[in-house]
Amino acid sequence: MSEYLFVHFTTDESGEQEKIYFAVSKDGLKWEDLGKDKPVIETRLGTKGIRDPFIVYDENLKKYFIIATDLNTGTMSWSEAVTVGSRSLFVWESDDLVHWENERLIEVGIPEAGCVWAPEAVYCKEKNAWFVFWASKVKEDGEEEAKHRIYGSFTKDFKDFSRPFKFMEAGNDVIDTDIVMEDGWYYRFSKDETNKTIVLERSRTLIPEGDAGYERVPSALLDGLMGVEGPEAYYLRDWKKWCLIVDQYATGGGYMPLLTDSLASGDFKKLSAEEYNMGARKKRHGGIIEISDEAAKRLREAF
Repeated sequence: MSEYLFVHFTTDESGEQEKIYFAVSKDGLKWEDLGKDKPVIETRLGTKGIRDPFIVYDENLKKYFIIATDLNTGTMSWSEAVTVGSRSLFVWESDDLVHWENERLIEVGIPEAGCVWAPEAVYCKEKNAWFVFWASKVKEDGEEEAKHRIYGSFTKDFKDFSRPFKFMEAGNDVIDTDIVMEDGWYYRFSKDETNKTIVLERSRTLIPEGDAGYERVPSALLDGLMGVEGPEAYYLRDWKKWCLIVDQYATGGGYMPLLTDSLASGDFKKLSAEEYNMGARKKRHGGIIEISDEAAKRLREAF
């Protein structure tokens, strides 16, 4: 048996709640908030604000890693945050999910970047390393205005990172991106800033070469679901289904789960309000990982 851990932040846009919180779930759909109003992780480094935490487990190092955005909206405006914000990402590590240590800020953004937002990571089977990717607002030669693009870097220990490079761009800004694997395909969920929907694409290789790229996976539900962001996909083992959660930021409705039997189909289904419960705490952009029953028990006891 297994459970799920949702690592997230919560905020009233004052910066006071930009810290890391945990929630656990037995089925991945009904969540139990841990720690009440007390965060699991807070910081005095950088801007002293943490947003968009994402968690992974490294099988080789036998460690969990959390990466996150260094941003405190209580100390700067949004225009300042995207143009002169932090070019570093937060990193923490843990052996047991309870004790988090070796907090560090690592500069990964290119010199021209105005920020490093919403970092995530996926294991690259071609390079046997973690591919860490994030959004940075950059003005390239010949452009009148800067825009958000997705940049990336490889690491094997979340200490040393390869030289960053541009991974993805669109006609408008691209900020939130999530990547998972199914049946030998990399599936990429990204927020389309033009119409505020989630775009689903896939590729046989994580970093396609030449003119080869990600192909669009049509999805009637995603293509018509506007005003959402922060996509996070994870596999529900007991259900044998994929769950995609999206943040209904435009209406303030919080996260909503969508289910599908296969990412390749693009056929997602909305759940009724009775079929899920995101918990009492309003959750903002985070990451979800499958954990053991023993780990879930440790977390409930600790927090």
